[in-house]
Amino acid sequence: METISCDYIIVGAGSAGLASAQYAARAGLRTVVFDPLGPGGQVLQIFDLENYPGVFPAVTGSDFIDTMKKQAESFGARIVQAKIDSIDKIKNTFYVHTEIGEYSSFALLIATGAEHRMLGVPGEKELTGRGVSYCATCDGPFFRNKTVIVVGGGDSACTEALYLASISPHITLVHRKAQFRAQYAVVEKVKNDKNINVKYNTVVKEIRGNGRVQSVLLEDTETGDETDLPADAVFIFVGMKARTELFDTLPKDGAGYIVTNEKMETIVPGLYCAGDVRAKPFRQIVTAVSDGAIAAHEAAEYVKSISPSGDRA
Repeated sequence: METISCDYIIVGAGSAGLASAQYAARAGLRTVVFDPLGPGGQVLQIFDLENYPGVFPAVTGSDFIDTMKKQAESFGARIVQAKIDSIDKIKNTFYVHTEIGEYSSFALLIATGAEHRMLGVPGEKELTGRGVSYCATCDGPFFRNKTVIVVGGGDSACTEALYLASISPHITLVHRKAQFRAQYAVVEKVKNDKNINVKYNTVVKEIRGNGRVQSVLLEDTETGDETDLPADAVFIFVGMKARTELFDTLPKDGAGYIVTNEKMETIVPGLYCAGDVRAKPFRQIVTAVSDGAIAAHEAAEYVKSISPSGDRA
Protein backbone atom coordinates (compact mmCIF):
# COMPACT_ATOMS: atom_id res chain seq x y z
CA MET A 1 0.00 0.00 0.00
CA GLU A 2 1.33 3.45 -0.92
CA THR A 3 2.47 5.71 1.92
CA ILE A 4 0.89 9.16 1.87
CA SER A 5 3.50 11.83 2.58
CA CYS A 6 2.90 15.05 4.50
CA ASP A 7 4.91 17.43 6.66
CA TYR A 8 3.10 17.42 9.98
CA ILE A 9 0.80 14.81 11.49
CA ILE A 10 -1.39 15.63 14.48
CA VAL A 11 -2.86 12.87 16.62
CA GLY A 12 -6.05 14.23 18.17
CA ALA A 13 -8.59 16.78 16.93
CA GLY A 14 -9.44 18.63 20.12
CA SER A 15 -8.70 22.31 20.72
CA ALA A 16 -4.91 21.75 20.91
CA GLY A 17 -4.81 19.66 17.75
CA LEU A 18 -7.02 21.97 15.69
CA ALA A 19 -5.17 25.10 16.82
CA SER A 20 -1.90 23.48 15.84
CA ALA A 21 -3.37 22.41 12.50
CA GLN A 22 -4.40 25.97 11.74
CA TYR A 23 -0.97 27.43 12.55
CA ALA A 24 0.92 24.68 10.76
CA ALA A 25 -1.16 24.80 7.59
CA ARG A 26 -0.97 28.58 7.54
CA ALA A 27 2.83 28.25 7.78
CA GLY A 28 2.80 26.09 4.66
CA LEU A 29 3.10 22.64 6.19
CA ARG A 30 1.10 19.83 4.61
CA THR A 31 -0.89 18.99 7.71
CA VAL A 32 -3.09 16.00 8.52
CA VAL A 33 -5.07 15.55 11.75
CA PHE A 34 -6.27 12.13 12.89
CA ASP A 35 -8.99 11.40 15.43
CA PRO A 36 -11.10 8.23 15.63
CA LEU A 37 -14.13 10.20 16.85
CA GLY A 38 -13.73 13.29 14.70
CA PRO A 39 -13.14 16.89 15.90
CA GLY A 40 -14.08 17.90 19.41
CA GLY A 41 -12.58 16.10 22.35
CA GLN A 42 -13.59 17.32 25.81
CA VAL A 43 -14.77 20.67 24.39
CA LEU A 44 -17.92 19.03 23.05
CA GLN A 45 -19.08 18.52 26.63
CA ILE A 46 -19.17 22.25 27.38
CA PHE A 47 -22.64 23.78 27.43
CA ASP A 48 -21.56 27.42 27.83
CA LEU A 49 -17.98 28.38 27.00
CA GLU A 50 -17.82 31.64 28.94
CA ASN A 51 -14.14 32.04 29.82
CA TYR A 52 -12.37 31.88 26.46
CA PRO A 53 -10.85 35.33 25.80
CA GLY A 54 -12.50 37.17 22.92
CA VAL A 55 -15.47 34.82 22.67
CA PHE A 56 -18.42 36.64 24.23
CA PRO A 57 -21.31 36.08 24.76
CA ALA A 58 -20.76 32.42 25.60
CA VAL A 59 -21.03 29.79 22.87
CA THR A 60 -21.50 26.04 23.06
CA GLY A 61 -18.45 23.81 22.91
CA SER A 62 -19.72 22.22 19.70
CA ASP A 63 -20.06 25.60 17.98
CA PHE A 64 -16.59 26.61 19.13
CA ILE A 65 -14.94 23.43 17.86
CA ASP A 66 -16.84 23.58 14.57
CA THR A 67 -15.43 27.06 13.96
CA MET A 68 -11.91 25.83 14.80
CA LYS A 69 -12.33 22.94 12.34
CA LYS A 70 -13.48 25.21 9.51
CA GLN A 71 -10.70 27.68 10.22
CA ALA A 72 -8.00 24.98 10.11
CA GLU A 73 -9.43 23.54 6.90
CA SER A 74 -9.57 26.99 5.32
CA PHE A 75 -5.76 27.13 5.54
CA GLY A 76 -5.42 23.68 3.99
CA ALA A 77 -5.29 21.30 6.95
CA ARG A 78 -6.87 17.91 6.35
CA ILE A 79 -8.88 16.32 9.15
CA VAL A 80 -9.34 12.55 8.97
CA GLN A 81 -11.63 10.45 11.16
CA ALA A 82 -9.62 7.27 11.54
CA LYS A 83 -8.00 5.18 14.25
CA ILE A 84 -4.23 4.99 14.49
CA ASP A 85 -2.90 1.50 15.14
CA SER A 86 0.79 2.30 15.66
CA ILE A 87 3.51 4.88 15.07
CA ASP A 88 7.14 4.20 14.15
CA LYS A 89 10.10 6.47 13.54
CA ILE A 90 12.82 5.52 11.07
CA LYS A 91 15.68 8.03 10.87
CA ASN A 92 13.98 11.44 10.41
CA THR A 93 10.58 10.15 9.37
CA PHE A 94 7.50 9.16 11.37
CA TYR A 95 5.33 6.40 9.91
CA VAL A 96 1.73 6.45 11.11
CA HIS A 97 -0.20 3.24 10.53
CA THR A 98 -3.95 3.81 10.45
CA GLU A 99 -7.02 1.73 9.66
CA ILE A 100 -7.20 3.46 6.27
CA GLY A 101 -3.53 3.34 5.28
CA GLU A 102 -0.01 4.53 6.08
CA TYR A 103 1.09 8.18 6.36
CA SER A 104 4.54 9.67 6.86
CA SER A 105 5.86 13.00 8.13
CA PHE A 106 8.95 14.66 9.57
CA ALA A 107 7.10 16.14 12.57
CA LEU A 108 4.30 14.76 14.71
CA LEU A 109 2.16 16.21 17.48
CA ILE A 110 0.58 14.24 20.33
CA ALA A 111 -2.73 15.96 21.15
CA THR A 112 -4.70 12.96 22.33
CA GLY A 113 -6.09 14.70 25.42
CA ALA A 114 -7.40 12.93 28.50
CA GLU A 115 -10.40 10.86 29.53
CA HIS A 116 -12.56 10.83 32.64
CA ARG A 117 -11.43 8.72 35.59
CA MET A 118 -13.87 6.27 37.12
CA LEU A 119 -14.70 6.09 40.82
CA GLY A 120 -14.16 2.35 40.84
CA VAL A 121 -17.09 1.64 43.16
CA PRO A 122 -19.60 -1.22 42.93
CA GLY A 123 -22.37 -0.53 40.46
CA GLU A 124 -20.52 2.14 38.49
CA LYS A 125 -19.47 0.00 35.55
CA GLU A 126 -22.69 -2.01 35.49
CA LEU A 127 -24.90 1.11 35.43
CA THR A 128 -22.86 3.23 33.04
CA GLY A 129 -25.27 4.37 30.36
CA ARG A 130 -28.15 3.49 32.68
CA GLY A 131 -27.97 6.58 34.85
CA VAL A 132 -24.20 6.74 35.39
CA SER A 133 -22.61 9.32 33.09
CA TYR A 134 -19.44 11.36 32.64
CA CYS A 135 -20.96 14.05 30.41
CA ALA A 136 -23.75 16.32 31.65
CA THR A 137 -24.40 18.07 28.35
CA CYS A 138 -24.62 14.69 26.62
CA ASP A 139 -26.97 12.95 29.05
CA GLY A 140 -28.36 15.66 31.31
CA PRO A 141 -31.50 16.32 29.23
CA PHE A 142 -32.61 12.72 29.87
CA PHE A 143 -32.94 13.61 33.56
CA ARG A 144 -34.83 16.88 33.39
CA ASN A 145 -36.54 17.55 36.75
CA LYS A 146 -35.09 14.29 38.10
CA THR A 147 -32.95 13.72 41.21
CA VAL A 148 -29.29 13.88 40.21
CA ILE A 149 -26.03 13.38 42.11
CA VAL A 150 -22.82 14.98 40.86
CA VAL A 151 -19.49 13.70 42.20
CA GLY A 152 -16.32 15.81 42.28
CA GLY A 153 -14.87 19.12 43.44
CA GLY A 154 -12.98 20.61 40.49
CA ASP A 155 -13.94 22.90 37.64
CA SER A 156 -15.64 20.15 35.67
CA ALA A 157 -17.80 18.95 38.56
CA CYS A 158 -18.90 22.46 39.48
CA THR A 159 -19.63 23.66 35.94
CA GLU A 160 -21.50 20.49 35.07
CA ALA A 161 -23.51 20.75 38.30
CA LEU A 162 -24.48 24.29 37.31
CA TYR A 163 -25.63 23.07 33.93
CA LEU A 164 -27.65 20.25 35.47
CA ALA A 165 -29.16 22.74 37.94
CA SER A 166 -30.54 24.65 34.96
CA ILE A 167 -32.70 21.64 34.00
CA SER A 168 -33.48 20.15 37.39
CA PRO A 169 -34.06 21.61 40.88
CA HIS A 170 -32.83 18.42 42.56
CA ILE A 171 -29.03 18.42 42.29
CA THR A 172 -26.71 17.12 45.02
CA LEU A 173 -23.00 17.82 44.61
CA VAL A 174 -20.83 15.38 46.56
CA HIS A 175 -17.21 16.25 47.34
CA ARG A 176 -14.76 14.20 49.41
CA LYS A 177 -13.03 17.26 50.89
CA ALA A 178 -14.11 20.25 52.99
CA GLN A 179 -13.72 22.74 50.17
CA PHE A 180 -13.75 22.81 46.37
CA ARG A 181 -10.60 23.02 44.27
CA ALA A 182 -12.45 24.71 41.37
CA GLN A 183 -11.95 28.34 40.36
CA TYR A 184 -13.39 30.89 42.78
CA ALA A 185 -15.96 32.33 40.35
CA VAL A 186 -17.36 28.88 39.57
CA VAL A 187 -17.52 27.88 43.24
CA GLU A 188 -19.44 31.04 44.11
CA LYS A 189 -22.02 30.25 41.46
CA VAL A 190 -22.46 26.76 42.88
CA LYS A 191 -22.88 28.05 46.42
CA ASN A 192 -25.48 30.58 45.30
CA ASP A 193 -27.52 28.20 43.15
CA LYS A 194 -30.70 27.26 45.00
CA ASN A 195 -31.02 24.04 42.98
CA ILE A 196 -27.71 22.64 44.23
CA ASN A 197 -27.25 20.99 47.62
CA VAL A 198 -23.57 20.48 48.51
CA LYS A 199 -22.33 17.59 50.66
CA TYR A 200 -18.73 18.09 51.77
CA ASN A 201 -16.50 15.39 53.29
CA THR A 202 -18.59 12.76 51.57
CA VAL A 203 -17.64 9.85 49.33
CA VAL A 204 -19.62 7.43 47.16
CA LYS A 205 -19.40 3.85 48.41
CA GLU A 206 -21.77 2.19 45.95
CA ILE A 207 -24.16 3.02 43.12
CA ARG A 208 -27.29 0.93 43.41
CA GLY A 209 -30.04 -0.03 41.01
CA ASN A 210 -31.72 -2.80 39.10
CA GLY A 211 -31.13 -2.06 35.43
CA ARG A 212 -30.91 1.67 36.13
CA VAL A 213 -29.64 3.96 38.89
CA GLN A 214 -31.99 4.06 41.87
CA SER A 215 -29.84 5.23 44.78
CA VAL A 216 -26.30 6.00 45.90
CA LEU A 217 -24.68 4.88 49.12
CA LEU A 218 -22.79 7.82 50.62
CA GLU A 219 -20.36 7.90 53.54
CA ASP A 220 -19.51 10.89 55.72
CA THR A 221 -15.71 10.75 55.98
CA GLU A 222 -15.70 12.51 59.36
CA THR A 223 -18.34 10.46 61.17
CA GLY A 224 -18.39 7.25 59.12
CA ASP A 225 -22.18 7.49 58.85
CA GLU A 226 -23.70 6.02 55.70
CA THR A 227 -26.76 7.28 53.82
CA ASP A 228 -28.64 5.59 50.98
CA LEU A 229 -29.71 8.60 48.89
CA PRO A 230 -32.37 8.02 46.19
CA ALA A 231 -31.24 9.20 42.75
CA ASP A 232 -32.13 8.86 39.09
CA ALA A 233 -28.64 9.62 37.80
CA VAL A 234 -25.02 10.00 38.89
CA PHE A 235 -22.64 12.26 36.98
CA ILE A 236 -18.98 11.63 37.83
CA PHE A 237 -16.17 14.19 37.47
CA VAL A 238 -13.22 13.07 39.59
CA GLY A 239 -10.28 13.92 37.39
CA MET A 240 -8.79 12.91 34.09
CA LYS A 241 -6.37 10.28 32.81
CA ALA A 242 -3.98 11.15 29.98
CA ARG A 243 -4.46 9.19 26.75
CA THR A 244 -0.91 7.96 26.17
CA GLU A 245 -1.47 4.43 24.88
CA LEU A 246 0.43 5.05 21.63
CA PHE A 247 3.33 6.71 23.45
CA ASP A 248 4.04 4.53 26.48
CA THR A 249 7.83 4.85 26.23
CA LEU A 250 7.91 8.66 26.64
CA PRO A 251 8.80 10.17 30.03
CA LYS A 252 5.76 11.12 32.13
CA ASP A 253 5.14 12.93 35.39
CA GLY A 254 3.73 11.29 38.50
CA ALA A 255 0.16 11.65 37.22
CA GLY A 256 0.92 10.02 33.86
CA TYR A 257 1.11 13.14 31.68
CA ILE A 258 3.80 13.44 28.98
CA VAL A 259 6.74 15.67 29.87
CA THR A 260 7.87 18.38 27.42
CA ASN A 261 9.89 21.56 27.49
CA GLU A 262 8.51 25.07 26.86
CA LYS A 263 8.68 24.45 23.11
CA MET A 264 6.34 21.44 23.46
CA GLU A 265 9.25 19.16 22.49
CA THR A 266 9.47 15.62 23.85
CA ILE A 267 12.77 13.74 24.11
CA VAL A 268 12.26 12.49 20.54
CA PRO A 269 13.35 14.98 17.84
CA GLY A 270 10.37 16.12 15.77
CA LEU A 271 7.84 14.76 18.30
CA TYR A 272 5.75 17.34 20.12
CA CYS A 273 2.98 17.23 22.71
CA ALA A 274 0.18 19.71 23.44
CA GLY A 275 -3.04 20.08 25.39
CA ASP A 276 -4.48 18.01 28.20
CA VAL A 277 -2.13 15.06 27.61
CA ARG A 278 0.90 17.24 28.47
CA ALA A 279 2.32 17.71 31.97
CA LYS A 280 1.50 21.26 33.06
CA PRO A 281 -0.05 23.11 36.03
CA PHE A 282 -3.25 24.38 34.39
CA ARG A 283 -5.53 22.68 31.86
CA GLN A 284 -8.00 24.90 30.03
CA ILE A 285 -9.00 25.35 26.40
CA VAL A 286 -6.97 28.54 26.19
CA THR A 287 -3.80 26.77 27.40
CA ALA A 288 -4.40 23.87 25.01
CA VAL A 289 -4.71 26.27 22.09
CA SER A 290 -1.51 28.01 23.16
CA ASP A 291 0.31 24.67 23.35
CA GLY A 292 -0.88 23.76 19.88
CA ALA A 293 0.22 27.05 18.35
CA ILE A 294 3.69 26.78 19.90
CA ALA A 295 4.06 23.19 18.72
CA ALA A 296 3.15 24.17 15.16
CA HIS A 297 5.68 26.98 15.15
CA GLU A 298 8.44 24.71 16.44
CA ALA A 299 7.46 21.92 14.05
CA ALA A 300 7.68 24.29 11.08
CA GLU A 301 11.17 25.34 12.14
CA TYR A 302 12.18 21.73 12.65
CA VAL A 303 10.92 20.56 9.26
CA LYS A 304 12.75 23.44 7.62
CA SER A 305 15.98 22.56 9.43
CA ILE A 306 16.05 18.93 8.30
CA SER A 307 14.87 19.58 4.74
CA PRO A 308 16.39 22.94 3.79
CA SER A 309 16.00 22.19 0.10
CA GLY A 310 12.26 21.75 0.53
CA ASP A 311 12.49 18.01 -0.09
CA ARG A 312 10.01 16.92 2.54
CA ALA A 313 8.65 13.58 3.70
